[in-house]
Amino acid sequence: MKWRGRRGSRNIVDRRRSGRGRGAAVGGGVGGLGLIAIVLIGWMLGVDVTPLLGGLTGDGGAGQGQAHEPTAADERAAQFVSVTLADTEDVWSRIFIEQVDARYEPAELVLFKGATQSACGGASAVTGPFYCPVDERIYLDTGFFTTLEQRLGAGGDFAAAYVVAHEVAHHVQQELGILAEANRTRARMNEADSNAVSVRIELQADCYSGIWARAAEAQFGSIEPGDIAEAMNAARRIGDDALQRGSGGAVRPETFTHGTSDQREAWFARGYESGDIVACDTFGTDRL
Repeated sequence: MKWRGRRGSRNIVDRRRSGRGRGAAVGGGVGGLGLIAIVLIGWMLGVDVTPLLGGLTGDGGAGQGQAHEPTAADERAAQFVSVTLADTEDVWSRIFIEQVDARYEPAELVLFKGATQSACGGASAVTGPFYCPVDERIYLDTGFFTTLEQRLGAGGDFAAAYVVAHEVAHHVQQELGILAEANRTRARMNEADSNAVSVRIELQADCYSGIWARAAEAQFGSIEPGDIAEAMNAARRIGDDALQRGSGGAVRPETFTHGTSDQREAWFARGYESGDIVACDTFGTDRL
């Protein structure tokens, strides 16, 4: 992905030097697969499981309040995220005008290191990147990119760009009124049905990510050979079935909240091939 030397976003909130830390290193008393399972469950569900981990470290997860000095790798990741976010702003501003005759209001993206707070609760390296519709902000610890590559096997700049684009896609859903309506529907449902709606939300975000990739390729010429394959691999690696198998547990479809590997890859591909918001209607189809 060609990103160096290009415009960065003004909608970055950098908390990396002021975020609270997580205290002692996580892992005391927990076996490797057990810890990975907790981390992956938290990431899949988009919930803060830091208190669970804190109980295992003996510090209650309260953190020490220390500042974090970003490393050279952190700074590179922050610059990359800023450029990627700027690309999403340009792409979605144009698509909103062309396809829905509306103005796109970009989201802010909060960079942090260790842990911070959002209007939706705690944000940490454990929760993974997420979008909070309450404050309309994306929360991202750039250290997640290392997890994505080393633990989940989804390396490459464009795999990381896909992660950012997916969270921005949730903001697109919010702008279109889709996310709020879907969440109101989920609130009236039992857990299994709510999970099924969550899958549709996430697959639509994957489809929107594909739309962004297609537009970025045409608008900026930033896509290089192998980039789309990196995004498709990332989508496959973070399917619910793949994550559950990776955690050492049984695959339980009734607990899926993001979709299977095949579904995530297919919906990203649909967005990339069509470039059309209408083609991403995951709520109007019986075939996900």
